[in-house]
Amino acid sequence: MSEGLWPAAPEPRAAPGSLAAGPEPPGDPPPLPGDLVSQGRPLPGMQPLPGMQALAGMQPVPGQQARGELAAGPEPPGDPPPLPGDLVSQGRPMPGEQAPGEQPPGEPTAGPAGRRAPGGRRLALCALAIALVAAFAGGIAGYIAGASRSGLVPGFSLGTVPPALTNRPPASVAGIAARVLPSVVMIKVDGGQGTGSGFIIKGGYVITDNHVVTLDGTVRRASLRVVFNGGGAAAATLIGADPFSDIAVIRPRVSRRLPALTLGNSAGVEVGDPVIAFGSPLGLAGTVTSGIVSAVDRPVRPGSATGVTSETFINAIQTDAPINPGNSGGPLVNGQGQVIGVNAAIATLGSDGPAGQAGSIGLGFAIPINQARLIATEIIRTGRATHSVIGAVLNTGYRGHGAQILATARRGMPAVTPHGPAARAGLRPGDVIVSFGGHPVGSASALVAAIRSRNPGARVIVVFLRDGARHAAALTLGSAPS
Repeated sequence: MSEGLWPAAPEPRAAPGSLAAGPEPPGDPPPLPGDLVSQGRPLPGMQPLPGMQALAGMQPVPGQQARGELAAGPEPPGDPPPLPGDLVSQGRPMPGEQAPGEQPPGEPTAGPAGRRAPGGRRLALCALAIALVAAFAGGIAGYIAGASRSGLVPGFSLGTVPPALTNRPPASVAGIAARVLPSVVMIKVDGGQGTGSGFIIKGGYVITDNHVVTLDGTVRRASLRVVFNGGGAAAATLIGADPFSDIAVIRPRVSRRLPALTLGNSAGVEVGDPVIAFGSPLGLAGTVTSGIVSAVDRPVRPGSATGVTSETFINAIQTDAPINPGNSGGPLVNGQGQVIGVNAAIATLGSDGPAGQAGSIGLGFAIPINQARLIATEIIRTGRATHSVIGAVLNTGYRGHGAQILATARRGMPAVTPHGPAARAGLRPGDVIVSFGGHPVGSASALVAAIRSRNPGARVIVVFLRDGARHAAALTLGSAPS
């Protein structure tokens, strides 16, 4: 006999203490599992628990009556007792349901008398609903517990996204960059084989470094192309270049008006002033870096890319604003967005970068704009530039403090040019210049940089040592073509 199913043979007689209902009528199907109570028959071989009311078909405990029954005598034979709250088993159909004894068309018979057994099905549906709710609640509780253990917090939020900032103060780095960048260009030489930077000035000209557009200080026939900020490019013409100041001027071949930058006054630059550098380091156009002025009047003599000694001497502005290869020729601006220098050189500790150049270590140098303005103006006017001279040959091998004039002529060139600026000021071969224009001189390179930072014809005070004695003289600078 299979567990949970009734046997196919006729059912044995009722257990002692129950009413003898007799055998089932022939042909009646066995009751459905789980609906035994409504059929008025106890489970086979089982007795009701002592002291408890018998199930349907059994006598109640003396002195008590079955719950929900009237004290009117026993129920008619064969009728099962009503289940609590079950209107159908009491002979009254639920609204919209079939009356007892009736069967909807097409539905199987639910009991031995052809009656449906809605109570069992409802209990099953209730049990199923309770199980689903319990499973859902258990799943939610498990998810919350697991999320808590894993660090997840359901419903966590960082708040709403604030409105995006659209305006910047004009004096901020972002505000200055917005005004300056449209005038900064990338310069490509010979189809991009050499790349540098530049900036637009009055008249549609572009100032850049001589070493960006020439090789070893010598002008060569090269194709120049200017790439504007935000897109667009145009071929450019070389107007002129000066290897002594490392300044060059080119002009893009365009018909539209180009936005020009405002040139400042580098004479008023002080250590600690905020500065911003613009350019195209490593070909990355429109790069902006910021820092401060680290030093002024820093003598710099940058070498050429091929290692050949350059004739360039710069009395530079030193900055810690990051400057890298490709920044050359770009503008260095102050806190008002005015150009105070032209990026020209960096100091490095090695040569691990592109083309044997290392990156910025916070030691960048720019040509003061007052010197660049002078050279650029002369180039635009005449196509060439001149530089200041004192008419004396300096001893580059001198290791003492100051700049020494050669003691004797060299290669047929006199140490002091007759009737030149130095001779007229009373300087002689072997004199050591220790101050120029009120600034101390530490070496020959420093003196050359200081001389070239002045305009030809300028009058300066020179302090020099002769046989250990200190002397001062007024000197008017001469000029020589570059």
